Amino acid sequence: MILALLNQKGGVGKTTLAVHIAAALALKGRSVLLVDADPQGSALDWAATRQADPLFSVVGLPKNNLHKEIPAHAAKYEHVIIDGPPRVNELARAAILASDMILIPVQPSPYDVWAAKDIVDLLREAAVFKENQICRFVINRKIVNTAIGRDVVDALGSYNIPVLSSSIAQRVAFAESAGEGGTVVETDPAGQAADEINELVDEILSIATHEDSHEQKSELRRQTV
Repeated sequence: MILALLNQKGGVGKTTLAVHIAAALALKGRSVLLVDADPQGSALDWAATRQADPLFSVVGLPKNNLHKEIPAHAAKYEHVIIDGPPRVNELARAAILASDMILIPVQPSPYDVWAAKDIVDLLREAAVFKENQICRFVINRKIVNTAIGRDVVDALGSYNIPVLSSSIAQRVAFAESAGEGGTVVETDPAGQAADEINELVDEILSIATHEDSHEQKSELRRQTV
């Protein structure tokens, strides 16, 4: 599975989610590569800060031909996680073309909902080349027990892209773990933040497995026609 996290709006937590999804997959025994496709290099900075042994590999590929380079890397890993660029540009298009699944992190605010239009439009353009690509919104940095955290799901409904049932709350634990190149699934594996990350990863894997099974059945039907 090649999974990209994309949103043209900054500050939605793409890098935090990318790092934590990669870590949770690695702790499940999966081989994982994290691709930093953001010219700012935040994921690479996180890896450089880390003092513990690495859970997964991290490479920087902020290149417009990312979709051509990814297959050679992907052949060596079960999962590739792409931390996408902060703007809708050729690099974002390359990340879309490289990926099987796109996650769009959205904070629960009207500004984030409105800003999602640009990346949704880009995904619709790319659908011509990626007909079976999976796209999902994921609510990130949700303020627990607030109406806006619930209402954002309804607000995103106009885009016709499903919203994952799993969501990630705004928690200090994420910032604290990042300061030492760690993740909440390592520093506090029994905590609420780790539970939310693991639920998110389980949902991602469930969707990917279901889609793979659907694709295999469709291919078998085509072969027997």
